Amino acid sequence: MFVPLTVLVPGGSGQLGRDLAALASPSVDVVAPGSAELDVTVTSQVLAAVGALAERAREAGSAPVVVNAAAYTAVDAAETDEERAFAVNADGPRVLAAACASRRVPLIHVSTDYVFPGEASAPYEPSDKLGPRSAYGRTKAAGEDAVLGSGASSWVVRTGWLYGRSGSNFVKTMARLESSRDTLSVVDDQVGGPTWTADLAAGLLELASRVAAGEGPSQRILHCTNAGEVSWCGFAQAIFKHLGADPSRVRPCTSAEYPQAATRPAYSVLSPASWLEAGLTPMRSWEEALDAYFAAGSVTP
Repeated sequence: MFVPLTVLVPGGSGQLGRDLAALASPSVDVVAPGSAELDVTVTSQVLAAVGALAERAREAGSAPVVVNAAAYTAVDAAETDEERAFAVNADGPRVLAAACASRRVPLIHVSTDYVFPGEASAPYEPSDKLGPRSAYGRTKAAGEDAVLGSGASSWVVRTGWLYGRSGSNFVKTMARLESSRDTLSVVDDQVGGPTWTADLAAGLLELASRVAAGEGPSQRILHCTNAGEVSWCGFAQAIFKHLGADPSRVRPCTSAEYPQAATRPAYSVLSPASWLEAGLTPMRSWEEALDAYFAAGSVTP
């Protein structure tokens, strides 16, 4: 059933937020404020934004939905700034969910693969036990609990290893380093599912349409990444190929050889089963997505 949408996207200036606004069809009215316009840690701003969304949708005769893309994503910095990370990743979603519940506005909250411990040998399902090993992961797990326990009509969508046209990300970092270094070492013992934000945004908009039509999935936690898995080293080598560079210039190393403040999960691949069981469009492979990303001119070699 077709239902016109009015969508509020907190975190609208981030790479996912920008793609949500850019990819929306003409029948979808997207309001995508950045943190300077809507700080999810400020209760008064959140209440006002959700109230304005409900009123805007009522006047337009459309259905309101919130897709929360706001997040503190500085994984290493969160180790010494967990209070701020918690405010954005947990307190913010709690207030947002409460506002959505009071206005009867559905909420789709974006979360992360880092809520898992990374000790699995097969892709994680939504029902698998959490065990975040970083401050970032802990705060995102708390945000999930806050949303799902709020009483709002809500869904949590976990994803991971995001890269997009705007902002900084792994693909852009590799492109920059390729032009400035003869060789570089990249960890080969961390495996996940790289995801183009344009593909994730398309999936979230499809889910929002379903939710607005009253056809939201019964499963309240879904996993959405580009299909397949690869290590950071393998991903970097694929990026070098797209840049026309020799992938052997990317050399594998271990996490122990490249210490970071935050511990990353060794294996954080997310199973697509929940997404497919919900009847949502299957995500293409990470290789196909990376091909399309470069074909779109998102990175200039």
